[in-house]
Amino acid sequence: MYLKIHRSPDGVVIAACDRELLNTTICHGDVEICISECFYGNCPVSEEEVRKALQTAANANLMGERAVRLAVELGLIAPASCMMLGDVPHALIFRI
Repeated sequence: MYLKIHRSPDGVVIAACDRELLNTTICHGDVEICISECFYGNCPVSEEEVRKALQTAANANLMGERAVRLAVELGLIAPASCMMLGDVPHALIFRI
């Protein structure tokens, strides 16, 4: 997986995607999402690193089966709250 941690005064946003999705574009109806290094990073990380980052993040943007599965396993989201963009699972987490 790839992981990038975006920090701001309002908190941390974790962006994580499955390895095979980086630098691809997903189209679903009128929606087109570019899964870029700019947002998701360019250094491969382990599932454990993503897991640790998710536990401390205020918000997260997750793309791909493995990235979304980790958030479900941690109890951060329910499977039903994930959306499918084509055949790619996508989830957003917002902690208020």
